[in-house]
Amino acid sequence: MKPPRTRYAHSGDFSVAYQVVGEASLDLVYIPGAISHLDLAWEHPGYVRFMRRLSSFARVIVFDRRGFGLSDPVDAPPSIEERIDDIRAVMDAVGSERAALVGASEGTCLACYFAATYPDRVSATLLYGSLARVLPTEDYPWTLLDEDLFDEWTEAVRTAWGEGLILTPLAPSKLSDEREREWWGRYERACVSPLMQLRLMQANRDIDIRGILGLVQAPTLLLHRTGDMIPIEGARYMAERIPGAKMIELEGEDHWPWIDDPDEVCDRIEEFLTGARHEPETDRVLATVVFTDIVGSTEHVAQLGDRRWKQLLEAHGDVVRKELDRHSGQEVKTTGDGFLATFDGPARAIRCAKAASDQMHRLGLEIRAGLHTGECELQNGDVGGIAVHIGARVMAAAEPGEVLVSSTVKDLTVGSDIEFDDRGTRELRGVPGTWRLYAVVS
Repeated sequence: MKPPRTRYAHSGDFSVAYQVVGEASLDLVYIPGAISHLDLAWEHPGYVRFMRRLSSFARVIVFDRRGFGLSDPVDAPPSIEERIDDIRAVMDAVGSERAALVGASEGTCLACYFAATYPDRVSATLLYGSLARVLPTEDYPWTLLDEDLFDEWTEAVRTAWGEGLILTPLAPSKLSDEREREWWGRYERACVSPLMQLRLMQANRDIDIRGILGLVQAPTLLLHRTGDMIPIEGARYMAERIPGAKMIELEGEDHWPWIDDPDEVCDRIEEFLTGARHEPETDRVLATVVFTDIVGSTEHVAQLGDRRWKQLLEAHGDVVRKELDRHSGQEVKTTGDGFLATFDGPARAIRCAKAASDQMHRLGLEIRAGLHTGECELQNGDVGGIAVHIGARVMAAAEPGEVLVSSTVKDLTVGSDIEFDDRGTRELRGVPGTWRLYAVVS
C-alpha cells in the first residue's frame, strides 16, 4: 500500500500535518496517542495493515498532533482546547463535515472532548485503550502513572529517549524483539525530541474528562485489552458514564491498536460503524514456507552481552535478507530470533535456507530451519493455513545447523541435485497424523 501525500492544515498560527487514506464515503478521523510520525509510521507492517483495513470501509483522516512528527513544534504545553482546534482544522481542510472519531490512549480523551463539544460533527466515537485521567485520584485510581512514576518516566525520557523506551507502556509484547526495539527507537527520535516530549507530557499531566463523559451523545464503542497497562477498570468506568456506550474486552496486553492483531481491532470498528464485518480478501496459493530460528539465543546473550548480541542479530538479519533476495524468497515477518518466509519453489527455498545456515556458522551462530510445501492463505501481508503450522513444527524438530523438510518438499524436488537423509517419522504437535522428515545433506 503506497503512503499518501502529507499535507498541512492551519490551526491558528500552527501548521498541522495530515494524510487522507482511502476514498470511501464514510469519514473516519484517527486521533493518535503518545507519539506519531505520519511518514515514518508507514514503514511498520502493523500500521500498514491497520490503515489498509480502515480504508477498506472509510476515508481515513490521520494527523500528527501539534508538537509531534511533521506538525509544528510547541513552545509550551498545548491546552486541550488547542488540540481540539487542530482536529477541527484538519476536518475543515479535507471538507469533512461529520466523521467517526477513533482515539487511541490519550487520544480517547480528545475524541470524547471533541464529541461533547461538537456533537453535530461526530457520527460515532471509538475509543481504544481508554483513560479519563492521566494521574490517579481516590475515586479514579486506574491509571498508568502515579506522581512518583510520572517523575521516573520524566527522568527516563531525559536519559533514554530514542532507545525504544515507548515500547514498555505501548507494546510490552515486543520488548524482547531487538528488531522491533530498534525500529521504535528510530521512531521515537523522529517523532519528537526529549525536550518536546517532556513539554507534551506536561500537557497530559492534568487531563481529566470525567465531568464531560455524560455529554458524549454519539454512539460509542470502547475497545480495551484485558492485560493493557492502563487498567481495564478505567475503561469500564467510562463505558458506564457515556450514555449508551458499548464495551468489548479483547485478549492481549498491548496498548497500541496496530501492534497486536490490528485486523481484530478494525473488524470491531467496522462492525460498529457499518453493521457488518468486512470479509478479508484471501489468496490461496501453493507455497513453500520456511521457518528459521537461532539456536541457543539466550546463552549467546549471557555470554556476549546485549551490545555484541545486538550486532550479531543485525548481521544475522542482513544475511537472511540477502539470501532471500538472491533466491527470490518473500520475507513475511520476523519471529523472535528467526524468520518466516515463502517461496514459489521448494528447491529455491532449500538452497536459501542452506546458504543462510552456512553463513551463520561463519558468524559463530547456528540456525535451524524447517520447510513444508502446501496451500497457504495470503492475507493482509501475512500468511496462514495448516501448511504454516506444519512448517513451524518441522523447524522445531530440526537439530542445530540442520535444514529439515517434510516429505512433501522432498517429493517436489525430485530431479534436482539436492540430497536428503531420512530422519524417520515424527508426530508434529497440533498436526494430525505422523510425518516423515528429511534432512538436507550438505
